[in-house]
Amino acid sequence: MIRVFITEDMGLLRDALIRLLSFAPDVTVVAEYEKGEQAIADAPLHRPDVALLDVRLPDVSGFEVARRLQGPLPQCRVLFMTGYATPANLRQAAELGAYGFIAKDGPADVLTETIRKVHAGCKVFDSEVVARALHHMVSPLSPRENEILRLAGRGEPPSAIARRLSLADGTVRNHLAACATKLGARNRADALRIASENGWI
Repeated sequence: MIRVFITEDMGLLRDALIRLLSFAPDVTVVAEYEKGEQAIADAPLHRPDVALLDVRLPDVSGFEVARRLQGPLPQCRVLFMTGYATPANLRQAAELGAYGFIAKDGPADVLTETIRKVHAGCKVFDSEVVARALHHMVSPLSPRENEILRLAGRGEPPSAIARRLSLADGTVRNHLAACATKLGARNRADALRIASENGWI
């Protein structure tokens, strides 16, 4: 029996994953978590074989979860899920020794087979995810959005950025919101992190 733990902050998706895996006779979900810190603290107690981790979590990233579980769970193989693939994400997964990297919106029947392959020691990096990452090697931000996000990264508030660039405060805020949307970020700080990791600012 392949023992799996899942860390995914979206409750509906987490429940769907658990239900899907319940149909596999050789896979059992031994634990589920909404947040990364919960998984770090509790997962070692369940002796999982495979960790199914969302890349982005409300507190710490899936990468941080994988890194901090390497000591207490050296035999546990990591399979990352993502809804937004970037070269930086792929690089971090590879550096952590992940066995897999798949898209959240991929076919449901692929997940169980991927878990089996990862458990068997095979590397499974979804070709569509890799293609998306290569596509995102070019920044999706406009020159103006890039400039505003770069200034925000220096700690300048929107009002100061607006004065510097002779723009309305609302225009700057709209640009920052557009940056977050284009980068698939949760907020401005997350947008800064993603843009910085990819070398776009």
